[in-house]
Amino acid sequence: MSPFFDALEQRHPDEREAALLRALPGQIANAQTRAPAFAGILAGVDPASITSRAALATLPVTRKHELLETQKKLRSEGGSVFGGFSAVGFGPAMPRVFASPGTIYEPEGVGRDYWRMARAIFAAGFRPGELIHNSFSYHFVPAGSMMETGAHALGCTVFPGGTGQTEQQVQAMAELRPAGYIGTPSFLRIIVEKAAEMGVALPSVTKAMFGGEAFPPSLRDWFRERGIDGYQCYATADLGLIAYETSAREGLVLDEGVIVEIVRPGTGDPVPEGEVGELVVTSLNADYPLVRFGTGDLSAVLPGPCPTGRTNTRIKGWMGRADQTTKIRGMFVHPGQVAEIVKRFPDIVKARLVVTGAMANDSMTLKVETACTAPEGLHARVGEAIRDVTKLRGDVEVLLPGSLPNDGKVIEDARSYE
Repeated sequence: MSPFFDALEQRHPDEREAALLRALPGQIANAQTRAPAFAGILAGVDPASITSRAALATLPVTRKHELLETQKKLRSEGGSVFGGFSAVGFGPAMPRVFASPGTIYEPEGVGRDYWRMARAIFAAGFRPGELIHNSFSYHFVPAGSMMETGAHALGCTVFPGGTGQTEQQVQAMAELRPAGYIGTPSFLRIIVEKAAEMGVALPSVTKAMFGGEAFPPSLRDWFRERGIDGYQCYATADLGLIAYETSAREGLVLDEGVIVEIVRPGTGDPVPEGEVGELVVTSLNADYPLVRFGTGDLSAVLPGPCPTGRTNTRIKGWMGRADQTTKIRGMFVHPGQVAEIVKRFPDIVKARLVVTGAMANDSMTLKVETACTAPEGLHARVGEAIRDVTKLRGDVEVLLPGSLPNDGKVIEDARSYE
């Protein structure tokens, strides 16, 4: 059997890029005509002109908090529960609706493998004809359905274990003998430890696909010592699968159905390859056409292709949150304000606002990288811009390019909370 889910995984990168960019104008037009929220967000945009990543980068980023605010506003006015972002409505085209904290409501469409999870499940070692024990939640959130529909598309049978009832989970695994588990790594560890406590062997469970939590190497090794080979995927309730781990275990390979950009937090500006920034995703899902959707998660592109032969771009995986909004002396300061300051000074290539001191007695310093070692009047001019944009006073420290860490942080809260 082929080690690849389909031929798309082995396409030449240029072929893949051309196919994604060919699909982009149609998705822009679809979002404008079928999703009222994007009719406003993308007003005046000619879909036929969005045929490159540079053109895509000119469109606004819609972040999760904006989607939530729009949904809440329209619901309070008796309008669309989806805030105008869904291209389908209740009925045959939308068999299920799910809820995420906030509350954000997400539609599920009818397409085969709607959330595109089969590719990740295959990469984790599952094959057609196997039974999978799915311990993601089946109520409110879409995780259970995401994994089940992907498993069905792969040709697997699913036991909908859901969460809780640990002893019953152990019993079901012992009696049904599934080939593996899908769920959070922490819950599988609880099940494995409970099985040991009960004196019940689970020899059939030799593989697992995890999501929803961090999966550090220490936990990966813990499962391996017990005969379970675990892999992780990165997906969201809004977008479905974004990236997945392979047997190479060198980052996560991007899914074939999304266009991913890494942008500087607080902006829509793509960063150079390898630099940490916020993941912004354009989904090619016609039913829920999210264009330049800011996930709020940090990551970075890895150089080169996956050693397994998959040719799509790889990312490092989840590296933290991009929303670094911080309260300083009673005022909220967010990454977008730092970006606004930087844009006023062409000499500045990168900046980080560092907040120090104790709460209620804090200070802030904007550290800026510039190739000019002593730009005339830069300290004073940047200081004025800090006051203008944030309404707060801040110090300025000028550094050479490459001095600031490559970790995606635009605001660093280094205050003492003791």
